[in-house]
Amino acid sequence: MKKGFLAIPDFTTEEIKELFRLASDMKSGKIKPLPLKDKAVACIFYKPSLRTRVSFEVGIGQLGGKSLHITGDEIGLGVRESIYDGAKVLSRFVGMIVIRAFVHEEVEELAEHADVPVINGLTDLLHPCQVMGDMFTVVEKKGSVENLVIAYLGDGNNVASSWLNASTRFAFDLRIGTSPETKPDERIFENARKAGVSQITLTHDPMEAIKDADVVYTDVWASMGQKHLAQQKKDFLKSFQVNETLLTHAKKDCIVLHCLPANRGEEITNEVMDGPHSVVFDQAENRLHIQKAIMVKLLS
Repeated sequence: MKKGFLAIPDFTTEEIKELFRLASDMKSGKIKPLPLKDKAVACIFYKPSLRTRVSFEVGIGQLGGKSLHITGDEIGLGVRESIYDGAKVLSRFVGMIVIRAFVHEEVEELAEHADVPVINGLTDLLHPCQVMGDMFTVVEKKGSVENLVIAYLGDGNNVASSWLNASTRFAFDLRIGTSPETKPDERIFENARKAGVSQITLTHDPMEAIKDADVVYTDVWASMGQKHLAQQKKDFLKSFQVNETLLTHAKKDCIVLHCLPANRGEEITNEVMDGPHSVVFDQAENRLHIQKAIMVKLLS
């Protein structure tokens, strides 16, 4: 059966651990698989991208393949032609599809009808490749993602939802600090709590969220497609800024993550972003390695 990657629970805990090992081996140069030799990958981008596009295109090349960058306007899935027809046609040309879109259900429909693996490069609901790379970074820095206190501060967006999905695969203490107006997707939040794997806390107090945290995470307050809400979100979330004062309440050896791009001076200060706790650029690099591992796994 064809396997794709639309959300973190698409992989079991053991499969994710295997992906971490594979990513580490490829990062260190121990193995250089070429599962995409003589194959093309359709990279469909409805949204602007730096890390996702570049890391996938570089990774596809390193795996022996050719990347085809296709904008949402030119392919027009669901507008110019049906998603079903587009999925069937693309499957005749390429060995894999990566898509970065707005509507999650459209990506699910594409994956349902494609005859090749589909990878979710981001939707408004989820950002699974990002959080897979984040967890790989935590494993590198802390030895494991399990039994840690992970504090997510800021907007309850697609990254927060993907961390909630991750909490159903690994046991950790996930604290989401956000305002009452910016809570994460209710269905995903309740599913994570019902899974009973991790301790899940939703709090409107940044101090409660960050207390004794091993990992401190933040993201922009207004995601792509929400820039018209930027001032409103800033008003809601200003007390959740990750700054040096707030960081004193985390563990002394905590690490700070940000999925980028960052609005320095808003959700995170320069002092923290460039400080000794920050691993944000290691985190950005690891998108390349974990995505290569995901592609190898899906093609194996």
